[in-house]
Amino acid sequence: KLKGGEEIEKEAKSKAPIKVGNAIFTTGGKLKCKYVIHAPTMERPAQKIPLENVKLATRAALELARKLKIKSIAFPGMGTGVGGIKAEEAAKIMLEEFKNFKELEIRVIAFEEELFQAFQKQLNLCS
Repeated sequence: KLKGGEEIEKEAKSKAPIKVGNAIFTTGGKLKCKYVIHAPTMERPAQKIPLENVKLATRAALELARKLKIKSIAFPGMGTGVGGIKAEEAAKIMLEEFKNFKELEIRVIAFEEELFQAFQKQLNLCS
Protein backbone atom coordinates (compact mmCIF):
# COMPACT_ATOMS: atom_id res chain seq x y z
CA LYS A 1 0.00 0.00 0.00
CA LEU A 2 2.85 2.37 0.79
CA LYS A 3 4.59 1.84 -2.56
CA GLY A 4 1.78 0.67 -4.83
CA GLY A 5 -0.93 3.05 -3.70
CA GLU A 6 -4.50 2.71 -2.50
CA GLU A 7 -5.82 1.54 -5.88
CA ILE A 8 -4.23 -1.92 -5.56
CA GLU A 9 -5.84 -2.50 -2.17
CA LYS A 10 -9.19 -1.14 -3.32
CA GLU A 11 -9.19 -3.35 -6.43
CA ALA A 12 -8.12 -6.44 -4.45
CA LYS A 13 -10.83 -5.88 -1.84
CA SER A 14 -13.43 -5.67 -4.62
CA LYS A 15 -12.42 -9.21 -5.66
CA ALA A 16 -12.38 -10.63 -2.12
CA PRO A 17 -12.67 -13.11 -0.61
CA ILE A 18 -10.07 -15.23 -2.38
CA LYS A 19 -9.86 -18.85 -1.30
CA VAL A 20 -6.53 -20.57 -0.70
CA GLY A 21 -5.59 -22.25 -3.98
CA ASN A 22 -6.96 -19.37 -6.07
CA ALA A 23 -5.31 -16.19 -7.29
CA ILE A 24 -6.51 -12.88 -8.66
CA PHE A 25 -4.66 -9.97 -10.20
CA THR A 26 -4.88 -6.23 -9.87
CA THR A 27 -3.15 -3.44 -11.72
CA GLY A 28 0.34 -2.55 -10.59
CA GLY A 29 -0.77 0.81 -9.25
CA LYS A 30 2.30 2.99 -8.70
CA LEU A 31 4.64 -0.01 -8.84
CA LYS A 32 6.88 -0.65 -11.86
CA CYS A 33 4.90 -3.69 -12.92
CA LYS A 34 1.79 -4.32 -14.97
CA TYR A 35 0.06 -6.60 -12.47
CA VAL A 36 0.11 -7.64 -8.83
CA ILE A 37 -0.99 -11.24 -8.29
CA HIS A 38 -2.71 -11.97 -5.00
CA ALA A 39 -2.64 -15.62 -3.87
CA PRO A 40 -3.52 -16.04 -0.20
CA THR A 41 -2.02 -18.71 2.04
CA MET A 42 -4.67 -18.27 4.76
CA GLU A 43 -8.44 -17.95 4.96
CA ARG A 44 -8.42 -15.49 7.88
CA PRO A 45 -5.82 -12.87 8.87
CA ALA A 46 -3.08 -13.94 11.30
CA GLN A 47 -3.94 -17.64 10.96
CA LYS A 48 -1.27 -20.34 11.31
CA ILE A 49 -1.35 -22.42 8.14
CA PRO A 50 -0.43 -25.90 6.91
CA LEU A 51 2.49 -26.21 4.48
CA GLU A 52 0.04 -27.37 1.80
CA ASN A 53 -1.33 -23.81 1.64
CA VAL A 54 2.08 -22.53 0.52
CA LYS A 55 2.06 -25.07 -2.31
CA LEU A 56 -1.50 -24.20 -3.36
CA ALA A 57 -0.94 -20.43 -3.28
CA THR A 58 2.37 -20.63 -5.13
CA ARG A 59 0.88 -22.81 -7.85
CA ALA A 60 -2.18 -20.55 -8.19
CA ALA A 61 0.02 -17.48 -8.64
CA LEU A 62 2.19 -19.23 -11.23
CA GLU A 63 -0.80 -20.53 -13.17
CA LEU A 64 -2.32 -17.05 -13.28
CA ALA A 65 1.00 -15.59 -14.43
CA ARG A 66 1.07 -18.15 -17.24
CA LYS A 67 -2.53 -17.34 -18.20
CA LEU A 68 -1.74 -13.61 -18.27
CA LYS A 69 1.36 -14.35 -20.41
CA ILE A 70 3.60 -12.70 -17.84
CA LYS A 71 7.30 -13.28 -18.49
CA SER A 72 8.59 -12.66 -14.97
CA ILE A 73 7.18 -12.85 -11.47
CA ALA A 74 8.50 -12.06 -7.99
CA PHE A 75 7.50 -13.88 -4.81
CA PRO A 76 7.87 -13.22 -1.10
CA GLY A 77 8.45 -16.18 1.21
CA MET A 78 4.89 -17.51 1.02
CA GLY A 79 3.48 -18.26 4.48
CA THR A 80 6.69 -17.33 6.33
CA GLY A 81 5.26 -14.32 8.13
CA VAL A 82 2.19 -14.65 10.31
CA GLY A 83 1.41 -18.00 8.63
CA GLY A 84 4.19 -19.48 10.75
CA ILE A 85 5.84 -21.63 8.07
CA LYS A 86 9.60 -22.12 8.51
CA ALA A 87 11.67 -20.46 5.79
CA GLU A 88 13.36 -23.71 4.77
CA GLU A 89 10.02 -25.54 4.41
CA ALA A 90 8.56 -22.71 2.34
CA ALA A 91 11.65 -22.55 0.13
CA LYS A 92 11.55 -26.29 -0.57
CA ILE A 93 7.86 -26.42 -1.50
CA MET A 94 7.99 -23.20 -3.53
CA LEU A 95 11.00 -24.37 -5.55
CA GLU A 96 9.20 -27.64 -6.28
CA GLU A 97 6.35 -25.63 -7.79
CA PHE A 98 8.72 -23.31 -9.70
CA LYS A 99 10.12 -26.33 -11.61
CA ASN A 100 6.81 -26.69 -13.47
CA PHE A 101 6.97 -23.15 -14.85
CA LYS A 102 10.34 -23.01 -16.60
CA GLU A 103 9.09 -20.46 -19.12
CA LEU A 104 8.82 -17.86 -16.34
CA GLU A 105 11.64 -15.81 -14.88
CA ILE A 106 10.94 -16.28 -11.18
CA ARG A 107 12.50 -14.15 -8.46
CA VAL A 108 12.21 -14.46 -4.72
CA ILE A 109 12.34 -11.29 -2.67
CA ALA A 110 13.99 -12.09 0.67
CA PHE A 111 14.34 -9.19 3.08
CA GLU A 112 15.28 -11.50 5.95
CA GLU A 113 18.64 -13.29 5.98
CA GLU A 114 16.98 -16.53 7.16
CA LEU A 115 14.74 -16.63 4.08
CA PHE A 116 17.63 -15.83 1.75
CA GLN A 117 19.75 -18.61 3.28
CA ALA A 118 16.85 -21.09 3.08
CA PHE A 119 16.37 -20.50 -0.64
CA GLN A 120 20.14 -20.58 -1.23
CA LYS A 121 20.37 -23.94 0.55
CA GLN A 122 17.44 -25.44 -1.37
CA LEU A 123 18.83 -24.16 -4.69
CA ASN A 124 22.19 -25.76 -3.92
CA LEU A 125 20.43 -29.07 -3.20
CA CYS A 126 18.69 -28.86 -6.59
CA SER A 127 21.89 -28.41 -8.60
